[in-house]
Amino acid sequence: MLDPELLERITARRAELDELDELEEQLNKQLAEDWAERDELAAAERVLERMSEQLAEGRAALAPTPGQVGGGRAVMMIPHRAPDVEETMLPPDYQRILSGVRQAAGPVMAREVGEAVGVDVSVRSNLEPLRGKLVRLVDRGWLRKQPDGRFTTRL
Repeated sequence: MLDPELLERITARRAELDELDELEEQLNKQLAEDWAERDELAAAERVLERMSEQLAEGRAALAPTPGQVGGGRAVMMIPHRAPDVEETMLPPDYQRILSGVRQAAGPVMAREVGEAVGVDVSVRSNLEPLRGKLVRLVDRGWLRKQPDGRFTTRL
């Protein structure tokens, strides 16, 4: 006859081993999920790197480059406003124009900017080049032009 205490120990140990088998299954399942997630993250990282490279190449292609005029003389172009482009990269006259707009109490007309930067505004032909520079600053994202034709700085 078998010892009942020994049978009880065997049954208890078998139950412990069954629990360990279940734990092993859970751990294997979790490990498989973790490996799958790791693979997904690696793929996402590769995609992100590739997209970052493409964006950098696109930005480089769109970056302003000095132009050439008839005699082959280099002309300074106005860079687009971007987080890595400082206002100091603008030519001095464009910096003065931005400063004139910024110093105004609100949106200003080209004539008011001209007065602020020292342009003789009594002669219309002096205002047109200034207006062209203001529009160029709007096109490059440095200023905003309101529907009524007044200019203001970007926030």
